Amino acid sequence: MSSRAPSTVPTITDVAEQAGVSIKTVSRVLNREPGVHEQTRENVLKVVAALNYRPKLSARSLAGARSYLIGMLYYDPSAAFVGGIQKAAAVRCREAGYHLVVESLENDAVDIAEQVERMVSALRPDGMVLIPPICDNAQVLATLRATRTPCVLISPGGTGHGMARVAMDDELAAEELTNLLISLGHQRIGCIQGAPDQAASGLRFSGFQRALAAHGLSLDPALIHVGDFTFPSGVEGAHRLLSRRNPPTAVFASNDDMALGVLAAAQRLGMQVPADLSIVGFDDSPAASLVWPPLTTVRQPLAEMARVAVEMLTERAAPGDEEGASAGAEPPSRVIAHELVVRDSTAAPRPVARAGNTPS
Repeated sequence: MSSRAPSTVPTITDVAEQAGVSIKTVSRVLNREPGVHEQTRENVLKVVAALNYRPKLSARSLAGARSYLIGMLYYDPSAAFVGGIQKAAAVRCREAGYHLVVESLENDAVDIAEQVERMVSALRPDGMVLIPPICDNAQVLATLRATRTPCVLISPGGTGHGMARVAMDDELAAEELTNLLISLGHQRIGCIQGAPDQAASGLRFSGFQRALAAHGLSLDPALIHVGDFTFPSGVEGAHRLLSRRNPPTAVFASNDDMALGVLAAAQRLGMQVPADLSIVGFDDSPAASLVWPPLTTVRQPLAEMARVAVEMLTERAAPGDEEGASAGAEPPSRVIAHELVVRDSTAAPRPVARAGNTPS
């Protein structure tokens, strides 16, 4: 039994003594390295919990040649999207004994490569999580490859640029959302696309088109508006679509911020939602369930994507075992399931009055 005074901060030596193992074994358990008997691992973790032991970051970094820092790079006008990922990633990092360092970058900054290089040099992160559209920025990706920084891309375009990726199926989710509108009887459906420089915009529009084609509905270019994932662009798009001589009976907005803009514009025009206009969004941001009527939308698995991304980095092979991930191996890729959330912003279109049936 250790003679340590109750008020003393516990050390790795205390853990080793009470667990009856060497300091090296405790270190291997804390670093989640292989080669430790499962019963031994459980005993060490029980002692760690009982003593409330917290490894010193500097000592762990020196011993394991790790910084125990995970970086996150983002640039996105949607605070809900970034916030949802950041919160979950920070929690998972903390659980694994890491710290999350978050940096916002201007995606079109002329010196973005230099900014990333300085960050990597100063922090020596054990990995980076990249959020759209940064995850598709060629300069950022080239810099991280050159510095040999492990990366996980969240919702990148294409197959992930040869790096580990975590995503949901945006195209399928958009198709399901459009199918919902069609199943309600809508045939004239407007679409407000997201920012052209983000891969999700193209994928969601492709899913929208696929649903129309599957039901034999033509795509009317007059009912398509290009936004930028912001509330004002949703308002602008709604005014353009709803001012047409033959306006849509439903609008598919490529994210919730723009859908909320459509809702605001429709209500200012005196329209009733969903009686006069059905509206769907994408993301299931906190505001989607707070407005009236609450939005029908797609719930992105942001927390799960963030958790998996962090685990891909923190649960890599132990230092010295990187050969396990051979240069020719396919980088890991995970697709996380989404959920369609049906609320009160969608309903069947109002019946069209026919000549001769109009009340006198």
